[in-house]
Amino acid sequence: MSLLVTIPARTVRMFKALLVNEENGTYTAEVTDLDESLLPEGDLLVKVEYSTLNYKDGMVIKGLGRLVSKYPHIPGVDLVGEVLETNSERFGVGDKVIVTGFRVGEIHWGGFSQLARVRSEWAVRLPENLSGHEAMAIGTAGLSAMFGILALERHGLVPDEREVLITGAVGGVGSVAVATLASLGYRVAASTGRPEESDYLKGLGAATIVAREELSTPGQRPLESERWSGCIDAVGGVTLGRVISQLCRNSSVAAVGLAGGGKFEASVMPFLLRGVSLLGIDSVNAPLALRETAWRRLGSDLPKQLLASMTSEATLEDLPEMAQQILDGHVKGRVVVKI
Repeated sequence: MSLLVTIPARTVRMFKALLVNEENGTYTAEVTDLDESLLPEGDLLVKVEYSTLNYKDGMVIKGLGRLVSKYPHIPGVDLVGEVLETNSERFGVGDKVIVTGFRVGEIHWGGFSQLARVRSEWAVRLPENLSGHEAMAIGTAGLSAMFGILALERHGLVPDEREVLITGAVGGVGSVAVATLASLGYRVAASTGRPEESDYLKGLGAATIVAREELSTPGQRPLESERWSGCIDAVGGVTLGRVISQLCRNSSVAAVGLAGGGKFEASVMPFLLRGVSLLGIDSVNAPLALRETAWRRLGSDLPKQLLASMTSEATLEDLPEMAQQILDGHVKGRVVVKI
């Protein structure tokens, strides 16, 4: 007599995600119900709790920059959530993880989704001094700001009477940089093209507001008066070249963005006669040890009340409209996407 054993079929998980499609050069983005089987390969299945809106997400949603190689696509370069399934020795079921960088949300499906399957080498454990909401209020933008701070510190930056300049200060990178540096005792100068946000920046700790126009036109001399003890630059372009000519002796600028353009002109004289340094910040492929250090520092050095003051919330349904807003420079601070 044979015994027939019936094995229950595995429940198919359905989830919602913001799906971007392309057809004949036209891009559409809408919230869609999907089957878990459509997720890409990876050794972690994560129930996403929060994501965040970065400039690069706006580009992906609007089909700019050729960042995506295959459609349909789920954007979202950041996510935080709970591990549901794992084949990794580093994480167990129930662990809370942060995933940023490694071109997640670009060539890999990202965080604008209730479920994400990712590689464990992209993930770090959520630090005890941060909640998931706070981690995504920081996001890649804030992580890049901390990478910049760490790089400047390694090159000798310490608090003194001179000012540290933050360009693009109203944006995500700039807002986190202003608040964190001010809390560490630095005198911060915040550069912005939005003078109506001066009170916002002063509330984050900026001592001086610098009009964008002061830095967005080429200088007339290769060496200008020494002005900045360091800089975190999210703008690039002409602004970066101008800042280099104004750096104090043996100081550095950390380049973290290119909102003002991908090319700049500068003389070699600041490098030769003042010993200044240009530090490139790679937030995409930064090693996990550096990421873990940066997340811990953000949890301790960025005042939580200031982080909350610069943060707003959005839903998946809000993102197609907000993508254009962030590209147009109309988004202030950080946007947490509640999944």
